[in-house]
Amino acid sequence: MIDKRVASAAEAVADIGDGATVMIGGFGEAGSPIELIHALIDQGATDLTVINNNTGNGQVGLAALIAAGRVRRMICSFPRGTSETAFPDLYRRSRIELELVPQGTLAERIRAGGAGIPAFFTATSAGTPLAAGKEHRVFDEREYVMERCLTADFALVKAERGDRLGNLVYNKAARNFGPIMCMAAATAIVQVSETVEAGALDPEHIVTPGIFVKRVLQVETPQLESALIAQGATYP
Repeated sequence: MIDKRVASAAEAVADIGDGATVMIGGFGEAGSPIELIHALIDQGATDLTVINNNTGNGQVGLAALIAAGRVRRMICSFPRGTSETAFPDLYRRSRIELELVPQGTLAERIRAGGAGIPAFFTATSAGTPLAAGKEHRVFDEREYVMERCLTADFALVKAERGDRLGNLVYNKAARNFGPIMCMAAATAIVQVSETVEAGALDPEHIVTPGIFVKRVLQVETPQLESALIAQGATYP
């Protein structure tokens, strides 16, 4: 019987190795898989390339992973978060690399990776420093820039509900990058607030089919980034 549920966050991230590329869902707090990120810090993998919308906030979650020196390269749209100092400090000291990608382009690069599309052309970034070194073409008298797709070894994602087969339902805007990251990663690891039996989710409501998910971890009361920051929490 297929059962993708795992017993602990440590088990969920145990095989993420040094040098891995990891997509991490979340738009700020919404959809940020705090428990999985903290388990990755505890696990010790380093030299990571992380793909995320930003670089985290406060001293928890992704910001804590960066502060721990585990991330070699960030691919993101917003490299400065609220109350977050780790990334700017490391970047100024040339201790971490940055690939800055416009948000819509970031989403489409991930979606393309999951769809098996190696590259596409977009007018976004044409005529800016972000287009340097990339192929340019003109379509209908407008300049476009070629962008390569993004894939990953692992994705860490947060959803609202999941079943033992890995089918997922998200909570409103917490959906953000999660579905496309599950498609673009070789191994998608998802934390959910509730697990249900197969068949309990309305098929019309399922956003991510289980075929794209390898592991499901139940975290009944997930931590919220904003609450942790308000408490002055740090990790570890």
